[in-house]
Amino acid sequence: MKLYEGNIGETYTVRTVMIDEAITRRLEALGVNERTQISVLNKKKSGTMIIKVRGTRLALGRKITGGIEVEEAAGGKEAEKA
Repeated sequence: MKLYEGNIGETYTVRTVMIDEAITRRLEALGVNERTQISVLNKKKSGTMIIKVRGTRLALGRKITGGIEVEEAAGGKEAEKA
């Protein structure tokens, strides 16, 4: 599923990042890579989200959240607490 379809408080694992190459490189520099865990902290109906990745909060727009394919992380909320 696309990242913008995720729910607040849930943890997901990045499957693929398919956006413009420059944006993809920037996200990789910020730690958003394949198999990275992402927690959704907040989300707007427009698709804008605030996520937590590797201890850092990031705000991402709909174009970016639509280009990140995720799957539910094993353990969900419990995985982040561990």
